Amino acid sequence: MVHPDVKNWIKYARFEENHGFINGARKVFERAVEFFGDEDLDERLFIAFAKFEENQKEHDRARVIYKYALDHIPKDRNKELYKAYTIHEKKYGDRSGIEDVIVNKRKYMYEQEVIENPTNYDAWFDYIRLVENEGNVDDIRDTYERAIANVPPSKDKQFWRRYIYLWINYALYEELEAEDTERTRQVYRTCLELIPHKIFTFSKIWLMYAQFEVRCKDLKQARKTLGMALGICPRDKLYRGYIDMEIQLREFDRCRILYQKFLEYGPENCITWIKFAELETLLGDTDRARAIYEIAVGQPRLDMPELLWKSYIDFEVQQGETEKARQLYERLLERTVHVKVWLSYAKFELNAENPDDINVDLARRVYERANDSLRSAGEKEARVLLLEAWKDFETEIGEEENLEKVLSKMPRRVKKRQKIISESGVEEGWEEVFDYIFPEDEMVRPNLKLLAAAKQWRKQKEVLQPAESETKTNQEETKEDDNNNDDDDNNSEEEQTPPQPQEQNEKEDES
Repeated sequence: MVHPDVKNWIKYARFEENHGFINGARKVFERAVEFFGDEDLDERLFIAFAKFEENQKEHDRARVIYKYALDHIPKDRNKELYKAYTIHEKKYGDRSGIEDVIVNKRKYMYEQEVIENPTNYDAWFDYIRLVENEGNVDDIRDTYERAIANVPPSKDKQFWRRYIYLWINYALYEELEAEDTERTRQVYRTCLELIPHKIFTFSKIWLMYAQFEVRCKDLKQARKTLGMALGICPRDKLYRGYIDMEIQLREFDRCRILYQKFLEYGPENCITWIKFAELETLLGDTDRARAIYEIAVGQPRLDMPELLWKSYIDFEVQQGETEKARQLYERLLERTVHVKVWLSYAKFELNAENPDDINVDLARRVYERANDSLRSAGEKEARVLLLEAWKDFETEIGEEENLEKVLSKMPRRVKKRQKIISESGVEEGWEEVFDYIFPEDEMVRPNLKLLAAAKQWRKQKEVLQPAESETKTNQEETKEDDNNNDDDDNNSEEEQTPPQPQEQNEKEDES
């Protein structure tokens, strides 16, 4: 052949078609496909061949041609072929055929994405989901294996967060869909061997593997797995998951041991102390629960002490130990004077069970103590919150006289200007702020002014006393100097007096 190009084969086939030789045109296309073989196939030839069959109403033939071409032509050279196939199926195909075309097109798109960037795990998720919908187990496993082979190049945990879910989805598929227990176990173990636990770990994988072994009724392996996890990389989530598993299995002695180990690992964790005490309460051992709370509040460092104290107080209230709860409030107020503690204390006294019905008086006494304490501490905003709560309390329960007493303590809100000073100590202007002026503070202020004036007078007196003493000393020294000068003058006169007779005798001799 002189010019065996694709366009010449197409022209030859169209020539046969235009002259009515349909079988001849078909044979020309078939000869062209055989001539180019599987290595040099061109999508233009197959598109022309399929359109020829489409014109002859041979839609099944056209569909077979499209599928053959898509299977044999590399995916980077069949974009136009996909478009033509999609258009053909939309015109003449049924719903399943159209869906197959769309699925194949999406698979091609995802293939291109994962080839360009193998660590694009979002593309892998979409690709796997698409393959799972087809239901071919071998293809699904092959896709999962290809995806998990792309290990993140960095040992930074943030790059592993998406990758690890490929393993999780793979294990869940093998357990739930494929129902292959041994393969599921192998997936979990391989994943755990791959994670660099000395740098970081994923508690979710450990817990999922242990729960899988529990579902397989292998409790020994489940406990062994979680024990190994706590030995290699202890985490709060691992301890909690292990304890929850033992609680579900009703192994409470094991739970106690785990809580003890957990508290040795993190004694500042208030949630752990609370959960441990709640477990003992559920088991009916209140003395043990109270002892746990006592050890907890005695810790030198806690992450959420307010939560722990509240839980301890609620525990005593539930046990009906009103006096012990009151003692706990007093102990807590020795450590902090926060307004929320005072409000909670007042609410407790109001709702407590007292034989003489003195709840209102006890609550009012707490409000009075709180007001004095916050005034001494200078907490103005907290004091305002307290007075508002006190006013509501007196409005609902108290008498008119007590309400007026509280209203007389309510502050006045004023606007002030203060300088804005930067971190470097430079003034940056002025700003308006709101302040509260309490009547009780105003009553004390005149006495404070008098004391301040007395102190200032005393300082001035201390400054003036040295000056007066120095002046007196200077005056005395001046007087002494004057007296000395007078004595010197007298002595000089006495010394000058004797020569006078001698001078007179000399004058007489001259005469």
